[in-house]
Parts: sequence; structure tokens; C-alpha cells
Amino acid sequence: MRQWNSRKTMVCFFVLSVAFLGAVTAAGYLFREKALVTDFSRKNLPPCFSYPFGTDWLGRDMFARTMTGLSMSIRVGLLAAVVSAGLAFLLGVLGAVMGRIADGFVTGLIDVVMGIPHILLLVLISFALGKGFKGVVIGISLTHWTSLARLIRGEVLQLKESQYIKIAEKLGQGKLNIAVRHMMPHLMPQLLVGLVLLFPHAILHEAGITFLGFGLSPEQPAIGIILSESMKYLAMGSWWLALFPGLFLAAVVLLFHLTGDILGRLLDPGRIHQ
Repeated sequence: MRQWNSRKTMVCFFVLSVAFLGAVTAAGYLFREKALVTDFSRKNLPPCFSYPFGTDWLGRDMFARTMTGLSMSIRVGLLAAVVSAGLAFLLGVLGAVMGRIADGFVTGLIDVVMGIPHILLLVLISFALGKGFKGVVIGISLTHWTSLARLIRGEVLQLKESQYIKIAEKLGQGKLNIAVRHMMPHLMPQLLVGLVLLFPHAILHEAGITFLGFGLSPEQPAIGIILSESMKYLAMGSWWLALFPGLFLAAVVLLFHLTGDILGRLLDPGRIHQ
């Protein structure tokens, strides 16, 4: 039997995970109009062949709503993770390369952001920007960069002690030139893994603040809205309204986490058999 930690197995799982997440995202686009269709003749139907996830109190197809909500969550997570990772990389490198003043500013900013609870700061930013898709993306981007920035800064400080970096400095190369030409290739694996691992945090926080009513608008079939609305009907026995969206949300978050872990192992040969 092939071991889980073999490179070929991990590559196959990575490809399958990316394909599944891509299929969910594409399904969300295909079903976004169907997710809004109401039909009172089929309301509160339990899972069946025609409606695998059942229907809600307005007769809306829960499978279509779940796929559309997950697709939106993945898009929010993707955009927020890219912006957040870019911000973390920029600040982490500048703080470690540009001297004590810049480093003190970056570390102080990291401490301030990390000192405020993520969900509270996210709600405040999202609410200040008028909620909606843009407010959620900006809020997540501005609250999730700190850990990766601290990691990048630590890596840069270690690289600065390397012999080839010191030789480049003695040859008269500028700090930014050294950072781009000599440090960036060593930082790309940490950046890519950190980018992927930001996805599950972004998705969960998007679902969390939307569940509380501070994220996306109620007209959009987001997972947080679906779960929040289903709470009113669980006592009536409509268990499918929360079960399937919740399970698929957990599956997407877990897949993102496993994908990030596998990517880290593939990019770091020393971890391949851990």
C-alpha cells in the first residue's frame, strides 16, 4: 500500500482538492439564478431525488443555494487572501530590510492589529465600509495579514545573516535590489503556503460575520446567511436547512487546510516524510 506521505499521492490529492474547489466555484455561477427562484408549491421539502438538499420555507432549492453560497465564500476567501498575503509580504520585507525605524513601525502595527480580536475589528471595518462584498473583503484583508507578515519578517532577518547577502551588500547592491533578487526566491514557498492557509480563516470569518448580520446582504445566498436563517426552522424539524450547508462549509475549509499543508510539504523536501 502506498504511504500517504509519498510525493505522488500528495500531488494527486492536491490536484483533486483544487479540482473540487474549482467545481464548487463553477457550480455557484451556474446555479446563482436558480438559487433565487421561489416556489411555494415545493416549500419545506426534505431531501429527495429531485432536491438532494431539500427546499426551504420559500421553496428555494437548497442545493443551488448551498453551491452559490460556497462559491461566493471561495471568491471572498481568494480575493481577501491574495490582498492579505501581498500586504503581509510587503510589510514583512520592508520592516526587516529598511532599518530599525521601519521595522519598529511594522512590528508595532502588527502588535496593534493582533491585540484587537479579529471578529470585532472585522465587524467594525466591514460596517464602516457599508458591509457588502467589498466591505467584507477589505475587512478580512486588513485583519489577517499579521501572522504571515511576522513569519516573512523572521525569514528575512535570518537571510540577512547569510554569507551571500553580506557579500551582495559589500558589492554595493541596494537593499531593495537584494530583497528582490536574492531574498524573494527563498520567500516564495512561505508566501504561497501562507496564501493558501489564509483561505480557511477568510472563509470562516466571512461566514461568521455574515451569520451575525454584519457581512453580505440578506438578498445574497451566502453560507452565513443560509445558516442564520435556518436557525428559525430547526425546531420545526427542518434539519436539512443547516446540515448540508454546514457540512459543505466544513469540507471546503478542511480541504483548504489540507491543501496548504500538502503544498508546504511539496515545496519543502525536508517535510515530505513528516
